[in-house]
Amino acid sequence: MSEKPTIVLVHGFWGGAAHWNKVIVELLRQGYSRIRAVEMPLTSLADDAERTRKMIAQVAGPVLLVGHSYGGAVITEAGDQPNVVGLVYIAAFAPDAGESPGGITQRHPPVAAANLTPDSDGYLWVKPQLYHESFCQDLPAVEGLVMGLIQKAPLASTFGDTIGSVAWKKKPSWYQVSTEDRMIAPQNQQWMAGRLNAREILTLNASHASLASMPVEVAAFINKAATTLAGE
Repeated sequence: MSEKPTIVLVHGFWGGAAHWNKVIVELLRQGYSRIRAVEMPLTSLADDAERTRKMIAQVAGPVLLVGHSYGGAVITEAGDQPNVVGLVYIAAFAPDAGESPGGITQRHPPVAAANLTPDSDGYLWVKPQLYHESFCQDLPAVEGLVMGLIQKAPLASTFGDTIGSVAWKKKPSWYQVSTEDRMIAPQNQQWMAGRLNAREILTLNASHASLASMPVEVAAFINKAATTLAGE
């Protein structure tokens, strides 16, 4: 493959496609023009994977999937599409067949687990006043407050949805670990990164929101994966 792939960015729980804003700016600075960001409903893994597949199908040519948080489960499920050439996990779930984000979480429950609260409709929220300390403690407090107020909550049942297709067993993968993550325990991230036999593991001293607090480093990591794939 001589051309760099189109980068398709997949968000996680408690955020939408806009969580990638800073990374997109950095990728544009590096010369990328073919970037897409999926907006998922967060209603089930099947729904979110299908939405991602539809986005992938709109791209002519190779695709590099990048998933943050729960978005890692989505790219694992949706990454078996023939034009997907690689996967990048950003502080993300990388489940195996039959595993769920919730099941992996139980291995090492995250620090901020107590700061989640369900509503009467079955959606699970990070308590807005605790979003900053839970999700993005390395960002300015006011930024964390805004992110908490505009968060996109998932249906709580999505945590238990299990993986059927495991793209990382077939496609080259990269993983970024956030050592100060309070939403996905760093021990779980390190375990998943090692298990998927990542081409490279990048460890950042960052919160769960590394894509917002360290966008230069995250974008450089994505670029490295894209450049590697283009040279193969």
